[in-house]
Amino acid sequence: MCATRRRAAGEYAARIDVELLYRQQLSEVDRQLVESVSSAGSTVSSAGSTVSSAGSTGSSPGSTGLVAAFESPALEAVVFGDEESGPAAYVSPFLAFAVAVHRTAAALEHATFVDERIGARRRIPVFDVAALRAILRDPLRRYFFVELLASYTRVSSGVTWRRTPLGWRRQRFSELDPVRLASLLDVVGPSERPGVYRRLGDLCLFLLGVFPDHPPLPGGAAADRLLRHGGLQAGEIEDLDGMTLFERLGSTWYRTAARLASAAGVPPTGTFAVVGDVADHFHEARRVLNAVTDRYLFPLRSRWFPG
Repeated sequence: MCATRRRAAGEYAARIDVELLYRQQLSEVDRQLVESVSSAGSTVSSAGSTVSSAGSTGSSPGSTGLVAAFESPALEAVVFGDEESGPAAYVSPFLAFAVAVHRTAAALEHATFVDERIGARRRIPVFDVAALRAILRDPLRRYFFVELLASYTRVSSGVTWRRTPLGWRRQRFSELDPVRLASLLDVVGPSERPGVYRRLGDLCLFLLGVFPDHPPLPGGAAADRLLRHGGLQAGEIEDLDGMTLFERLGSTWYRTAARLASAAGVPPTGTFAVVGDVADHFHEARRVLNAVTDRYLFPLRSRWFPG
């Protein structure tokens, strides 16, 4: 995306009322819970985490109103409390993800390192925390992560029809299958392509961020189709592991989505305004979701993401 278009997207993002976006997604139960915890002004100690920090529970710089409430240790204690009874049993996944992302952002403000997976059972401390702080300081990017997680609590799948030399052919798709999702690019019109590319980037970030223990690695003809839609050649990926490959694909697909939308003169709405920015920091975005998953989501993944 050229500098002019990127600047226009940034100016649009700065005008978005992020707190309104949150309020539109919260259920009535969510809002009542947030208000009751905020009114009580409780100070409850945060649960233990895999992020090493100085133990501060203060809000991130610039946090006000609802965003500050999401960073409250008291709200964290309620939302991630007893799952079988009490308020935690009734909150929406969206509120849980909002608290998880914002509490992780608050913890990272004082963290000295984060644990990085280098294998199925191995982790090493990585001291480059500043890059994660930077991507999380923007309110719209934080909302981007919350919206992304919530979008995978219910996934779409179905059948499209494609005209071939031999007639019409059924073609299945699923939002959780990168190969089948990418195949939609062969059948949708130009106006729909930015959305498909955006969703492909979302899927790469979601899988690598929330399920890093199961990196997707298609083979054979499926891999060839995926690489073609990602603008890569087989020779370019011979030495890449699954995580690096899907980071590259995800970044490319986000960047393509932003470029096509801009070229078509489609004004960015909501989090589409930061897709190009996330494309440039895809590696850091993946690490942010890894930190959120390690702190809050790992034991609950099958509950929230049944697909």
